[in-house]
Amino acid sequence: MYEPNVVGDWHEYEEHAGLRVRVHRLEAAEPPRGRDDAAAGLTYFSVRVTVENRGARHYGIHLEDGQIDVRVGPDGEAAFMDWRNSQFIEGFDVYPLRRATAVLYAAAPEADLTHVDVQVQLRVDEEWAERRLWAGGIGLLEATAATAPTGSAQGSLAHQVSAFLRDQTEPGTT
Repeated sequence: MYEPNVVGDWHEYEEHAGLRVRVHRLEAAEPPRGRDDAAAGLTYFSVRVTVENRGARHYGIHLEDGQIDVRVGPDGEAAFMDWRNSQFIEGFDVYPLRRATAVLYAAAPEADLTHVDVQVQLRVDEEWAERRLWAGGIGLLEATAATAPTGSAQGSLAHQVSAFLRDQTEPGTT
């Protein structure tokens, strides 16, 4: 079964030796150029997507507005994407031992921010890589730390996401 990455985890692309990506720094944040009127009543947050090249050759990468999808809440509803404030990676050559980071601003109801899924489909040298998913949330780590014993693998976010997905695919569950 395909399991999502946890926000902060690196994902390596087998088809592009040494290239890896991660979604990280998911946090409540106000956009630098001001709020969009369409986001009235919603809570803004930001997420960073970093592409790193640990290989021997450079890659031309694209990570633009249509290649990142953010869903929030238990029902996976689309977050409001603030394209005007977001910064993307558009046609950038990532050389060995270098990184490039996209910063995305989005907004959603505050109650839904405990469940945030970010799907990324990177384009490398004009070829589409597989879509990958990262799961996390804002405020989730604080709640997990308070309810789970410290150092327990059973209480980790990755374990909780895996257990949830397993429960959803078992016969007889709804």
